[in-house]
Amino acid sequence: MTAAAEAVSTLGPVAACRALGTSRASLHRWQHPLPQPLEPPRRPSPPRALDAGERSIVLGHLNSERFQDQSPAELYATFLDEGRYFCSIRTMYRILEEAGESRERRDQLAHPPYTKHELLATGPNQLWSWDITKLLGPAKWTYFYLYVILDVFSRYVVGWMVADREGKELAKHFIAATYKKQGILPGQLTLHADRGSSMKSKPVAFLLADLGVTKTHSRPHVSDDNPFSESQFKTLKYRPEFPDRFGSLQDSRAFCQTFFPWYNTEHHHSGIGLLTPEVVHYQRAEQVRESRQQTLDAAYAAHPERFVRKPPRPPVLPTEVWINPPAKSGVS
Repeated sequence: MTAAAEAVSTLGPVAACRALGTSRASLHRWQHPLPQPLEPPRRPSPPRALDAGERSIVLGHLNSERFQDQSPAELYATFLDEGRYFCSIRTMYRILEEAGESRERRDQLAHPPYTKHELLATGPNQLWSWDITKLLGPAKWTYFYLYVILDVFSRYVVGWMVADREGKELAKHFIAATYKKQGILPGQLTLHADRGSSMKSKPVAFLLADLGVTKTHSRPHVSDDNPFSESQFKTLKYRPEFPDRFGSLQDSRAFCQTFFPWYNTEHHHSGIGLLTPEVVHYQRAEQVRESRQQTLDAAYAAHPERFVRKPPRPPVLPTEVWINPPAKSGVS
């Protein structure tokens, strides 16, 4: 008799558990062990199944030089035409699966890893983002196409165009005209876009190379690699006056002729210290912030009790703007 069994018979279960430093549940499991599960009986092989030798022959044909790049269905049909039959197509797949060969046997194209571009702007006309969005036309399945180039640092729309189609030549002339209007110098600018057909087209690529503009593209299926253009389109389409559909190409252009001056000169953007894009783009931000500070100083002098912690300051204009900022290093 073990010490545990002797303690139970002498002291009783409660006192024995206390003496042994164990729980009643552990004692119960020791006294009443679970039965060991029985090994399930092996399923007998049905009489119609192929034996090991026949399976080996089929696998040999599947892996032969003649059929190594063919599907089981091709082997099945070829042998039928030659007057031979081994098994069904499904059995061939089972044999391949048992041999670990049921995956795609042809070499597959491996896509290269796409670079996560870390793009920095510390001033206007250093980094532009451009994109194309659809505007619903007067009837179902009709669209107009709005091209927009945005300066990432200032959020200023440096160029826009509405067309009745999306095309690489249109994009080429649109970018060239915007480049010239802003007076960009070779080597000054990076132009970022998603991977649309117009963005990746050869005419656009050759133009940017001739102009000395660095081009970058978003990674495939990564929605936040071009966030500034997407945010600007959201501002456009969430305006109260934005219609469900535009009656004509002229209607869409008339709307944009009203929207973009408002966006550039009147819209106080939260990402640039509640300044307008025009003020930041044309470097009048410090002048406006000084004027705002004077207004806040006067308000503080009149009622200092209304500002509990410290004198008020106008919102700060960021000194740098990133697309995909680098991960912060260091141990947290």
